[in-house]
Amino acid sequence: MHEYCLKAWVTGRVQGVGFRAASRDQALMEGLTGHARNLGDGRVEVLLCGERAAVDRVVRWLWQGPPASRVTHVECEEVDVTLPSVFELG
Repeated sequence: MHEYCLKAWVTGRVQGVGFRAASRDQALMEGLTGHARNLGDGRVEVLLCGERAAVDRVVRWLWQGPPASRVTHVECEEVDVTLPSVFELG
């Protein structure tokens, strides 16, 4: 299996509730790299790179998020990017 990258845009109550840090924790537990960034429109962008099954598990988690969040939508797109070496918060 080769590594691939998926970008997810998470909509709902996802800023100011620990969503980025919790996303990073989930990604790191799965051995993934990428980033989690707040967007100006209130969404969080999450880039997940690694083994497909691990990325899929984190995407399923994104629909739930941490306890204080309320996710209403997750939009995903496979992307071709230079693989990051770490998971960054932005």
